[in-house]
Amino acid sequence: MSAIALSALPGDYRARLTDADAEVRRIAVLELPYCDEDDFVSLALVALVDSAAAVRTEAAKALEGIEEDVVVQALAQTLHDADAAARDAAAQSLSELKDPAMGVHLIRKLTDADAFVRAAAFRALRELRLTEVFDVALAALQDANDRVRREAVSVLGYLRNPSGLGELTRIAMNDPELEVRRVAVGALGYATGQQVLPALTHALKDESWQVREEAASTLGKVKPRDAVENLIQALGDTYWQVRIRAIRSLGRMKARDSVESIIDALTHTVSNVRKESVIALGEIGDPKAIPALEKARQDPDPDVRKLAQIALSSIGK
Repeated sequence: MSAIALSALPGDYRARLTDADAEVRRIAVLELPYCDEDDFVSLALVALVDSAAAVRTEAAKALEGIEEDVVVQALAQTLHDADAAARDAAAQSLSELKDPAMGVHLIRKLTDADAFVRAAAFRALRELRLTEVFDVALAALQDANDRVRREAVSVLGYLRNPSGLGELTRIAMNDPELEVRRVAVGALGYATGQQVLPALTHALKDESWQVREEAASTLGKVKPRDAVENLIQALGDTYWQVRIRAIRSLGRMKARDSVESIIDALTHTVSNVRKESVIALGEIGDPKAIPALEKARQDPDPDVRKLAQIALSSIGK
């Protein structure tokens, strides 16, 4: 069952992890967090190579974020599991790693023949921010698998290396998969505004509303001085989710030119749009918004009324 000696494990768990009934073994794994800390890893590693996929899946979940060499190597091997749920659980657990020293076990997986394994490795390496992954991630933007490209893009966003901006903007504007474009647009948030303005304004007109939403949000982070007009135009987007992000960004940018357009949004049927509008008007602080905010104090949504009062107080100060 495992190279780990079952005879070395506590009696009750040893018996249940070798029970003929896979459901008994699975439940034993679910209870692992309640066993003694010294026994936890050994027991979970036994379950990680169980004959039943459901048991292996629970074991992979139980090992989430445990930063020990033996655990990371075992989870990396589980990325090749025949069962999709077990593979996904291992990928999720690996993505919770925070210790850069664990990256050595994952870097080798970046060139694996299996696209799932490559994508999972990039995902796990993302928050470790290892500079030696940069070149591999940049090359992976040419990968035929969209999941690999998406995770590689995310890694590049975390690394914040200016040398990757050219490729990130290309992906944001041209990748055939909307989710890859969306993640690339978000990854551009570490750049200076003028560097990425063309890519982000292009993304505001993307065929996918999710990409447009991300572009409107990212513009509020990088705050390019020439983006206000594009964000005002985004207030007319057919999707209210895009409008909310555009309003939020205009508020962060304190864009006085947008006050009248944001006031118009106070009549939107979706209350979340109205909430963002009163918040943005308060952030901008233009007295021209006072009459509209006074009217918003009578809004049918109590949150809008409360936020309108806060905005009025802010402008009054």
